[in-house]
Amino acid sequence: MRSADAIAAHVRGLVHLDTQRAPKGLDLTVDAVFRTTGHGQLDFGGSEYQAAPREPIAPTCDDPEDDYGWWTLETGAYIIRYNESLVLEGDQQAVVSPLERTLHAGAHHGSFVLDDDRAPLETLLVVSRMGCRLKENCRVSRLVVLD
Repeated sequence: MRSADAIAAHVRGLVHLDTQRAPKGLDLTVDAVFRTTGHGQLDFGGSEYQAAPREPIAPTCDDPEDDYGWWTLETGAYIIRYNESLVLEGDQQAVVSPLERTLHAGAHHGSFVLDDDRAPLETLLVVSRMGCRLKENCRVSRLVVLD
């Protein structure tokens, strides 16, 4: 497993490396949130695959003088786009997992493995019945790169 500084060499769009640095990984931050507006479609061969249609949700500021807004999410599933994108080399793999703080705030996403570059980097975020607020650029996931 690589250090945060070594991982940073493979990541574009970092918001603030010093804050995103973790002992064995790098925290990923939220750039955009989308609501799905219909169903997706999967088949065995992939020729009939269709991503679920979606629409962006605009963040709102609690105070007009705030620099960053909040997404107030009700129960359901949302697509989040990270600020960061990933560039892997050779046979490298990366794993993205939710931060414990994300779970404690009432949201989660499945861990997933990447074996190729990702831009944009996105995941499906599921929000529990209590709802969850996300502030722009909040850290929600941890990225580790494996050799």
